[in-house]
Amino acid sequence: MCDTYTPGGEPLPSNTRATANEAFVGKEDLEPWFGLEQEFTLFNMDQVTPLGWPENGFPVRPQGPYYCSVGPENSFGRHITDSLYRACLYAGIEISGTNGEVMPGQQEYQVGPCVGIEAGDQLMMSRYILQRVCEDFQVFCTLHPKPIKDGDWNGAGMHTNFSTKPMRDAGGLEVIKKAIYKLGAKHIEHITNYGEGNELRLTGKFETADMNTFCYGVANRGASIRIGRDTEAEGCGYFEDRRPSSNADPYVVTGMIMATTHEDVDVPVIAPMDKDEA
Repeated sequence: MCDTYTPGGEPLPSNTRATANEAFVGKEDLEPWFGLEQEFTLFNMDQVTPLGWPENGFPVRPQGPYYCSVGPENSFGRHITDSLYRACLYAGIEISGTNGEVMPGQQEYQVGPCVGIEAGDQLMMSRYILQRVCEDFQVFCTLHPKPIKDGDWNGAGMHTNFSTKPMRDAGGLEVIKKAIYKLGAKHIEHITNYGEGNELRLTGKFETADMNTFCYGVANRGASIRIGRDTEAEGCGYFEDRRPSSNADPYVVTGMIMATTHEDVDVPVIAPMDKDEA
């Protein structure tokens, strides 16, 4: 794996790694950790029928029993995620888990915690390995954030968990909140760079926040940013940016989160969103 430069030594416009790395240089003492949750959808080779779906039709059961499921009637694609997991471990990727997702045929794996630019490097390599695994099994894989647009089916994202050492230390919850306020002030800029087709996914339904609004909350899957229940209870930890789409560039996402949360600016305080409002 490499990043690319012009003969004059300038990063190519497509080299988002170089831009992202600028956000981390000189901030090594902050020990920025990222955990990336990569969702993806598996299809038969017709590229129309998700695994586990009938041809030209929909599953007889709605969403619910497929998430983190077991059994041939619920789980479709475990051979892909199990093989991916082993291949990533062999390759030295910090893969930390897999699970079946909410929509049948949709899967997820997690990479991290990784420090700084390593998160983007490892996620990019894991995507390559995923495609190689799918090639072996002759299964089509898409990172589109909303591959099934008809019916009540979840989209696919790349939820991004983030913390720095001050956030993980005692009293870090206040550091987390200040970082969230800064992300809220630049919500539109982040949304614009968080993946293609994300407007189909971020509708305010199916465990998402509407892309036109910014909110955060504790244990709230319907928020733009979620603070975990354990982080609130312990007063320190991490937060989860739930806005990035499954096809988002991990260099862009991690670099922007790092840069935005460490700008020396004053921004308005944002009131947390009650879970009942989601």
